[in-house]
Amino acid sequence: MPTNKATADASLLLDNQLCFALYSASLAMTKFYKPLLDELGLTYPQWLVMLVLWEQDGQMVSQLGERLSLDSGTLTPLLKRLEAAGLVARVRDVQDERRVHITLTAEGRKLKAKAAKVPNCIREAAECSMTELVQLKRQLHDLRGRLAAAAA
Repeated sequence: MPTNKATADASLLLDNQLCFALYSASLAMTKFYKPLLDELGLTYPQWLVMLVLWEQDGQMVSQLGERLSLDSGTLTPLLKRLEAAGLVARVRDVQDERRVHITLTAEGRKLKAKAAKVPNCIREAAECSMTELVQLKRQLHDLRGRLAAAAA
């Protein structure tokens, strides 16, 4: 009986929680990103939007939301701020005005060159080889997929 109680107690220790390890790592990551992104004039969610647009410009708001797992209530104000900063333009679809395309402005495209240093800064701070980072990223993607499937 004591073994079961000890096991149950250990399973409830904060440091034994995968969710806390992921949460605290995420906090550390965004804290490290902050000064790098401040130099670019971006918040972390704005950074994610810009990454997606640098990958493929002209996406619809719904595509961005799907790719970033953000709803339109979160994404729309974020896009408005990026537009006010002159980095993106919101363009209504001529065939269906409910659809809005997000396109990079010249300033938004120009920012990509400045942003190119950020991933290397992260890699250096993590003190991981490229192989280790690729493996970790793959493991996290796999974990996310399994958890999403279990929740569905």
